Amino acid sequence: MNDQLSDRINNLATSATLAMAAKARELRAEGKDIIGLSLGEPDFNTPDFIKDAAIEAINQNYNSYTPVDGYVELKEAIITKFKRDNNLSYTLPQIVVSTGAKQSLANIASVMINAGDEVILPCPYWVSYSDIVKLSDGVPVEVTTSIDNDFKMTAEQLEAAITPKTKMIWYSSPCNPSGSVYSKEELRALADVLKKYPNIYIVSDEIYEHINFKGGHFSMAEFEDMYDRTITVNGVSKAFAMTGWRIGYIGAPDWIARACNKMQGQITSGANCIAQRAVIKALEAEPSSIKYMVDEFKERRQLILSLLSEIDGFKTNEPEGAFYVFPNISSYFGKTIKGKTINNASDFSLFLLEEALVATVTGEAFGNKDCIRISYAASQDEIKEAIKRIKTALS
Repeated sequence: MNDQLSDRINNLATSATLAMAAKARELRAEGKDIIGLSLGEPDFNTPDFIKDAAIEAINQNYNSYTPVDGYVELKEAIITKFKRDNNLSYTLPQIVVSTGAKQSLANIASVMINAGDEVILPCPYWVSYSDIVKLSDGVPVEVTTSIDNDFKMTAEQLEAAITPKTKMIWYSSPCNPSGSVYSKEELRALADVLKKYPNIYIVSDEIYEHINFKGGHFSMAEFEDMYDRTITVNGVSKAFAMTGWRIGYIGAPDWIARACNKMQGQITSGANCIAQRAVIKALEAEPSSIKYMVDEFKERRQLILSLLSEIDGFKTNEPEGAFYVFPNISSYFGKTIKGKTINNASDFSLFLLEEALVATVTGEAFGNKDCIRISYAASQDEIKEAIKRIKTALS
């Protein structure tokens, strides 16, 4: 009956990260001992002070529809957070709270992109960017980067990708899936290119902002000449281990924020009332309150890089943030292992799932055909066992 469905849904790709997680669940249901290193989800519990705020909100009978763009108290907490952590000054009309940062991105695409508008995506990019752009009839323009340059787009590459149809550039820093972090100097170089094209807008996805091992996170909107053209996207899913609470937000020029508010009002209206009250407490807390998670992720990063270095054919760099490694495994292409021929990253990722019982994600989902994404948001024992299985399967 697919011919009865819209072209929009028939042409939409399934999220590769969610598809791999579903495949892993199927194999677990069959009794297979699968180690999941595919989802971008912290394995910590939400901090108790945030859970206590949610319980208090329930007891205070928060149960009514919320304002479409979020409670004023939450928006005020977001404004304070932007100023404290990012040196960014926003006002209440510039903030929109959504059901996760993914909805924030969908809102932005819906209100900014017309049919045929081009959106530059440095590759690798977060798995949903391309399809969110396509859903708004935009055209993703992929800019290939290299592991040798830590998967960062250069100013020269940006300049070469711009055409008269370019409307936006979307990027994340720290980056999912590569863990790359753009420095202030690297962002300034990109901004110097964009200065010449005043009608190009920037989406700066900073959801992994606090999971940063180099320190000194910088936001594109901090540049005075980019502030009025940048939409800063953030949320609490990663840093506060609140993926299921589904709260994201933007700081943007007020005319863009008003448009996102209008769009959201016709799609979902306001985000969950209890989650919003809890997020107020999360954002009021100093970033030091979650340092224990960041410290643990840093230890795991060193562990997984050390273990992967012992496997022939894995080329790695040292990611500076998030909780992923993105090794180049193209040396296996064309080889047959255990009767299975590896032609691409998707074949390799499937091989690891079926033969090593380890779930990863193909780099093709992120616009890179030579790599796979491995999440180290898992215990150190699980990481050790997973890499041991991979090494055994490939030997």
